[in-house]
Amino acid sequence: MAVDATPGEDRILTVPNALTLLRLFCVPLFVLLLARPHRAGWYPAGLLLAGLGITDGVDGYVARHFNQVSNVGKVLDPLADRLLLSVAAISIIVVQAVPVWVAVLALAREAFVAVGFVYVAVAGGRRMEVQWSGKAGTFALMVALPLFLGGHANDDWHRIAEALAWVFVIPGLAFGWYAAITYIPKGRAELAEVRRRRTEEAGA
Repeated sequence: MAVDATPGEDRILTVPNALTLLRLFCVPLFVLLLARPHRAGWYPAGLLLAGLGITDGVDGYVARHFNQVSNVGKVLDPLADRLLLSVAAISIIVVQAVPVWVAVLALAREAFVAVGFVYVAVAGGRRMEVQWSGKAGTFALMVALPLFLGGHANDDWHRIAEALAWVFVIPGLAFGWYAAITYIPKGRAELAEVRRRRTEEAGA
């Protein structure tokens, strides 16, 4: 996979990358909390998921404002986002805390984007930049999923939590699928550029 190199972006040990790794390492902990009997871990699982969603915004802010953008982070951050969102959605489906159609739309979007990115990379194209709408959609879903958990947990504010979950999940799905659709022409353009380069190399 070709990546446009920029001076300083070959770093690995950065604060944003550490936060991204923290999200990855906390995925098993989220599953364990959710699996506790009698919904005893649902509330802390929701809080953990919300906290991990917040770190997604924090690492992006730190990377941009403190000159810690790295090529590793550009690949690792969206990978962590998709893994966390997919595991959270599947787990919450299993415990029946979220409507199946919501999780299916979220997972289908993640699969669609992941397959597209891999296809372009395998074809020799450059890594496509993550869209702001995709990040906004992921953030909204990362807010909505913990709220769905809270809406089914054993606490006093579950009705408010479920109502707020719907406030976030609809725009989250809309932004996510909008981003997925905008990747299509970008991917086609990148594949056309790959074909053009190969044609020029063959004729050289």
